[in-house]
Amino acid sequence: MGLLSFFNRELAMDLGTANSIVIYNDQVVVDEPSIVALNKTTNKIEAVGKVAKSYDGKNNSNIDVIRPLRGGVIADFEMAQHLIRELIKMTDVSRSFMPPSLRMVICIPSGITNVEERAVRESAEQAGAKEIRMIHEPMAAAIGNGIDVLEPYGNMIVDIGGGTAEIAVISLGGIVCSKSIRVAGDEFNENIIEYMRKQHNIVIGTRTAEQVKISVGSAISELENPPEDYETLGRDQLTGLPKNILVNYKEIAHALDKSIAKIESAILETLADTPPELAADIYRSGIYLAGGGALLRGLDKRIKSKTKLEVHIADDPLRAVARGTGKALKNFNKYSFLIK
Repeated sequence: MGLLSFFNRELAMDLGTANSIVIYNDQVVVDEPSIVALNKTTNKIEAVGKVAKSYDGKNNSNIDVIRPLRGGVIADFEMAQHLIRELIKMTDVSRSFMPPSLRMVICIPSGITNVEERAVRESAEQAGAKEIRMIHEPMAAAIGNGIDVLEPYGNMIVDIGGGTAEIAVISLGGIVCSKSIRVAGDEFNENIIEYMRKQHNIVIGTRTAEQVKISVGSAISELENPPEDYETLGRDQLTGLPKNILVNYKEIAHALDKSIAKIESAILETLADTPPELAADIYRSGIYLAGGGALLRGLDKRIKSKTKLEVHIADDPLRAVARGTGKALKNFNKYSFLIK
């Protein structure tokens, strides 16, 4: 995209369902939850990101806590505009005497529709971007993993984010076959909420479910170094009183089993669609995991057991997609045909 100048700035953005990351000058300058808090009385934005997340589940009737993205796509167009605009404001780009012309590369799910893609593009335009390009999540995740996506060699990437799990086989700078399913971090949280309600008669919120997932989340029921039981606070369904219980990782592995099985099935289906020469490459190189879901304890071992292939977890999987988007922006001439 050429040299950066005072009047021409470039941003890479991973606009995620759960978190959004902005890269500027090869550095992560913004890493915030994709959440907006709206004051319904004044119709003004009260907070965005971490502050808005702190309101979630604790807001009064005048404050709406909104997640503009659901299942990897924009669910609330107006709030998405506010989110993107505020994320840009958090960077150094907007702190100049004359607002620069913004060029952006935004990461999108591979299964996005034309209508959903147009909503992302228009949201960025309304937020002030003059030129917007898109790159698919699996491709960005592969680049962020250090994979040479331009080589005539098959690589499988599994990116499990907040809203979608993206599975793709990449070769010669293109996605040969892929599958995008809306089973990821958000569904894991819902699984935990449902399990706590049915098994322990306790009602918990999304924030608590997220904390349970982080603290004792597991994809398998036998871990070599299991985490300590986690004290979970909620409301007793029978008495309506506050209640606390201890939850262990085996329970959460049971709660998440069906959702993880769906991801396994999607991986197997994608492997079944892979041309034989590329399948041979994947047998040698294995499967690469990225996204927040890659941090789930034992997930790599479970997928390895199911596919009989080596499974590699990305360094800093939460930012793999954002790093790949940033690399694609920095080396635009090299990756220009991957960016639309």
